[in-house]
Amino acid sequence: MQMAIPLLSVVVLTLADAPCARGAHAAFTDRPFLQDQSVRFRMDAALSKAEFRRLEIDRDGAIYVLTDRGVARVYGDTLTLDRSFRPLTGLLAKDITLGRGWLYYLFEDRWLSNGDSGRPLGHLPARGFSTLAVAEDGSVLAGGTQTAMLFRAGSPPRMVTDISLTPVRWFAHGEEFFGLTPDIIYRLSNGVSRAFHYGSELTALAFRGEELLLGTQKGYYGISLRTGAISTARQEKLPVAHLTCLAPVTGGLWAGTTRGVFLQRPPGPSTGAGPALPEGPGGLRYYASKRWLPDDVVVDLKAEAQADGSVLVLTRTGLTRIELKPTTLAAKADWFDRRMRSRHIRFGLAGERRLPVPGEVTSSEIVDTDNDGGWSCYYLASQVFRYAATGNASARSNAWEIFDALQRLREFGGTNGFFARTFERKGFKYSDPDRWRDWPGDDWEWKGHTSSDEFTSHTFAHALLWELVANNPAERRRLADNYTAILDHILQHALYLVDVDGKPTLWGRWNPEYVNHYPPSVGDRRLNSAEIIAGLQLGWAMTGRALYRDKAYELFARHGYLTNILSSMKLIAYTPDQIHQGNNMGDEWNHSDDELSFVNYWVLYRFAFTQKLRRLYADAIQDHWRFEAAEKFPIWNFIYSACGGGRACDVAGAVWTLQGWPLDTITWRIQNSHRLDLTPLPRNFYGRQSAELLPPGERPITRLNTQTLLLDGGDGGGTELPGDEFLFGYWLGRYLKLIR
Repeated sequence: MQMAIPLLSVVVLTLADAPCARGAHAAFTDRPFLQDQSVRFRMDAALSKAEFRRLEIDRDGAIYVLTDRGVARVYGDTLTLDRSFRPLTGLLAKDITLGRGWLYYLFEDRWLSNGDSGRPLGHLPARGFSTLAVAEDGSVLAGGTQTAMLFRAGSPPRMVTDISLTPVRWFAHGEEFFGLTPDIIYRLSNGVSRAFHYGSELTALAFRGEELLLGTQKGYYGISLRTGAISTARQEKLPVAHLTCLAPVTGGLWAGTTRGVFLQRPPGPSTGAGPALPEGPGGLRYYASKRWLPDDVVVDLKAEAQADGSVLVLTRTGLTRIELKPTTLAAKADWFDRRMRSRHIRFGLAGERRLPVPGEVTSSEIVDTDNDGGWSCYYLASQVFRYAATGNASARSNAWEIFDALQRLREFGGTNGFFARTFERKGFKYSDPDRWRDWPGDDWEWKGHTSSDEFTSHTFAHALLWELVANNPAERRRLADNYTAILDHILQHALYLVDVDGKPTLWGRWNPEYVNHYPPSVGDRRLNSAEIIAGLQLGWAMTGRALYRDKAYELFARHGYLTNILSSMKLIAYTPDQIHQGNNMGDEWNHSDDELSFVNYWVLYRFAFTQKLRRLYADAIQDHWRFEAAEKFPIWNFIYSACGGGRACDVAGAVWTLQGWPLDTITWRIQNSHRLDLTPLPRNFYGRQSAELLPPGERPITRLNTQTLLLDGGDGGGTELPGDEFLFGYWLGRYLKLIR
């Protein structure tokens, strides 16, 4: 086989002269940001089905929860009934609160604290007191039905009787007490109670300096404690308007709701010197679903002492910390690399984990999927770019390990170049059982019906290894032999992938009779033309065989494939009655086509036969990127940059996406369509559901063939995805020196 080493040298020299490869972009310097993560607390069996009522954190950081079983406390990662003080063990507190940093308990006949050497103590008449508050001067107010009892040092307890309603809850601020009811706020100062009618449907109360924040069923607003005037206008454009609790923090406000919790900060870049949380629409970050909480009905929340704004959230069924920890993209990539290697590799392929118990990874198993070969190529890409950026030997080894699995996929397909989607030991296949074939012997089965998705991703993987990893004739020969076997199969079968049953597969079709029977408004005409031309270019670069170049130019000249490739994405539109074997090809914008197009652009552009073609391809790539720019997806941005995009790619948007990528990649059910802070879009051809792009941690977790402007999705926690999309985007940015 002729190895076109001089030709390869020309290609590499040309690429090295491209602006992106020389770091001409305004690169992002990887500085610390705040990574959000949910940290769950285990529940002791004694708290099974307990009712959780209130949350407190004392001066020493001990975490307490009031339940209907008694007061519970966190030890390590477990919430259990607190037995620290034997005289209190087994007693059912009515309420708990903090006073000067110590925990105070309210019982049926008394209130007390173990702080200050146990001195705080007050006895109560049998009046059904249910709420407790402690002022800065040590005064204590116990609230009950239509009354309250005030305890002040040096004075006998006295009843506060001018309260016409039962306060939902008493709060202390400075040396004053505030009682919250659905439509009245009581302000008790120097023993005198006054009632204020600030509104109706009041549900929550908190203090922000000299401002009283009032939560309602329809948002929140602020009242000046000095003047009584409105100090913060009513905020209603929130993820959820029915608030249950409020917790101000430096530079923002946490709010619990009936459907999750949110953090609101002034919109715009952080003005602080420390790490910042990736921005959400309107300065809001929303945390709901089991990705973040045990359930979405928030009972109470407390900001922790750390300056980063982490918060403890108590819901009806459990306790969670939403942790905001400084990290960098490099550290995050290392975390994903380690997790990928430790639990997502199956026979060298990048695999998903099936979770028989939703969210429970310890009982999960790696299963085959319809596109194991394709997804594995994208993990391979991350390792190729990691190696090219750093010279890391493990990354190089990982890339070749994946290639070995890709090579085995072709070996399963037989000797004529057909290749499998995936393989598994006999008797353990999981996905689409009707598309599997037996391998001679008793050990293996392999999945056929291979599609254009796999061909395109394999083309990309072979191109990356050829360009950036293979550094000796033996490695290049191995790549060329494997890829040209696939390419020759397609050429020998009239530009079809033909399965072992002798029939073309559903999507493995690049013949003009398939490609050109679609109008330009159907994506397959443009995409499939680009796929086969990219493949022929790669085959020619690898071998110098004129057959590949001649076939490409034949498709250009006789069948208009170059015209198809250069056709504007603006022409893609709703096109009824374009049916292929029962599949409607023109009813929606196909985001799998976006995925396949962009990874194919890498090969199409960087292995172009001529500079003129490369310039033409660059225009087509830019045309497609403009449609995808709103999604701020790192891979699309960085491939566009590497393929003629120059300075136009959105580095900041790509970094924002990488920073906001959740560490939890379980397919929880996520819902955002109820949110009042978003602008819903009418049903449209692109499938976009919101005018605002949500941070990745608030969206359903998906593979890279799904557009990002979806509001709802997920299967309830049945799958853990590997996270290779993050690694692919990050290491590509590093390789291109767009991330330093």
